[in-house]
Amino acid sequence: MMKKRFFSLILTLVMALSLLAGCSSPSPAAPGSAGPSIPAPTDSAVGSMPEETPDASVSAPADSDQVASSSEMAAPVDVLDEGLEPIPGSAIKDGVYSITVDSSSAMFKITDCELTVENGQMTAVMTMGGTGYLHLFMGTGEEAVSADEGAFIPFAETANGAHTFTVPVEALDKGIACTAFSKRKEKWYDRTLVFRSTSLPVDAFAEGAVTTPDSLNLADGVYTVEVTLEGGSGRASVQSPTKITVQDGAVTAELIWSSSNYDYMKVDGVQYDPTNTEGNSTFEIPVSGFDFKLPVLADTVAMSTPHEIEYTLYFDSASIQPQA
Repeated sequence: MMKKRFFSLILTLVMALSLLAGCSSPSPAAPGSAGPSIPAPTDSAVGSMPEETPDASVSAPADSDQVASSSEMAAPVDVLDEGLEPIPGSAIKDGVYSITVDSSSAMFKITDCELTVENGQMTAVMTMGGTGYLHLFMGTGEEAVSADEGAFIPFAETANGAHTFTVPVEALDKGIACTAFSKRKEKWYDRTLVFRSTSLPVDAFAEGAVTTPDSLNLADGVYTVEVTLEGGSGRASVQSPTKITVQDGAVTAELIWSSSNYDYMKVDGVQYDPTNTEGNSTFEIPVSGFDFKLPVLADTVAMSTPHEIEYTLYFDSASIQPQA
């Protein structure tokens, strides 16, 4: 009996020692062995680690991310009129002129613009309606992100706090790509600009660029000429051919509208009242040049309140005929 208890005690002691040996730390791995595995850190552990240099395998944001997509921009306005023909600087006399600039975006509003022409080269100082852009680039946003920063055009601030940009003008009456860098969004926004030759006075054009009455050598008398009206809603028209009178080198056109709702016209800032009291509105206006789009204003009373509407008149010199 005593022997059985002794052997049981020995067996219990051996088992206890075996259990203690199994719980101890493992021996160092032999050279070349894989060694014990170490659990990978959890997501929460990674998130708490300090930021380090990004892994080279993770690509940086593409440059195109700095260019605003169409969904990030206001709907563009079409400023490229059908049949628009570019006019180079060589067709304009040297000088400084006020000029109208149309922008394809209502968010890129130009309130005033001064065009400088020198030896056939043109530059323009555009006064902006806001201060949200840091710089411009003459081209697209995709081109800007890969261009040298020296090609960026910075703004200048006027005494009253307005921002201006001085830009090169490749040609008048041509869609010119321009992209603007937003201060708040830190992205390039693509625009199209058109510098309108029709906003220049006829004497701004170089000799031969516009057909003047003097160049036609018309004798005093009455003639007819084909005339084309553009602008407004497109519903109005004028009678063509129309009568023109030449006296001492000056040309006056009798312009008969398709409506009786026009109460005055303006040409080169001078107002002209109707010459009739019944029937369609009729005006006698000066014609300073042929074969170019002469800008005029016509005030209509057809709406709830009177409105001045911008039009252009194109008098075709090749169609001039003595009145029968």
